[in-house]
Amino acid sequence: MVAPSLWPLGRKSNPTLLHTTPDYAFFHKQKGVPLIVTFHNYVLDRFMCDYSSCLQNIHYQTDLKWLTKKAVNLANEITAVSQFTANLVQQELRLDKKIRVIYNGIDEALFTPVNKLAAQRQIKVLFSGNLSTRKGAQWLLPILKKLNPNISIYYTSGLRNVKELSVHPRLINIGRVDYAEMPALYQSADMLLFPTVREGFGLAAAEAMACGLPVVATDCSALPELIDNGKGGFLCGLGEIDDFAEKINLLAENSNLRKEMGEYNREKMERMFTLNRMVHEYQSLFDNFCTR
Repeated sequence: MVAPSLWPLGRKSNPTLLHTTPDYAFFHKQKGVPLIVTFHNYVLDRFMCDYSSCLQNIHYQTDLKWLTKKAVNLANEITAVSQFTANLVQQELRLDKKIRVIYNGIDEALFTPVNKLAAQRQIKVLFSGNLSTRKGAQWLLPILKKLNPNISIYYTSGLRNVKELSVHPRLINIGRVDYAEMPALYQSADMLLFPTVREGFGLAAAEAMACGLPVVATDCSALPELIDNGKGGFLCGLGEIDDFAEKINLLAENSNLRKEMGEYNREKMERMFTLNRMVHEYQSLFDNFCTR
């Protein structure tokens, strides 16, 4: 972001409502115009210091924290994309204001399941995300080394220009994947591996669920709100390599279990995490302010 404080100078419209993230809401606030702030994640707490760079920590604990506090004080309404994020923001910023939870939504017509061969020998585990410590990329190779020989991990490079992980014949870099190609990527996999450290919501998990995949993820942050342990996949301890490997091996050896968990996830996604539901909830919120 370049000079966010200068953005309002170029503004020509006269909005009746402002909806933005907390980072730079302070610069866009206008007198008499309702401001809605949405938290998609929160990483300014002490726990995340160990998973952030030195420069990130300086930024988080100085200007970004100040701007975030200003934003919540100015906001007429605050929303968050999960209950976990709402609770964390409430606690860390010591807010008296209520935070409304509006879950992110997935296009269920785009992200759909496909039929898979029941007796396939080679198992494809997908890791989708940036190759960062926050996403748990450092644990991919250690997990792989404990998996059965017929299991490979395919990983994306995310949106950042990061080199490949350590070389291993069953750790396969598929590079940067365009959004339009993501449904086919999920459909080609047998399960999603999501050893993340912190998720405001967990879009990769939700997209995989929509495509009928079981998910093996960290039991942290917002992920228990998406993944029902033992029904739609498995939740493992943070960085517990043996636990992740055990659950992946279990799913790899049981095609019926993969199918049952994938169907469970698809049903839950259709019930709770659709794009239409998200749009409707935001529209209702906006209408409340625009009709006052």
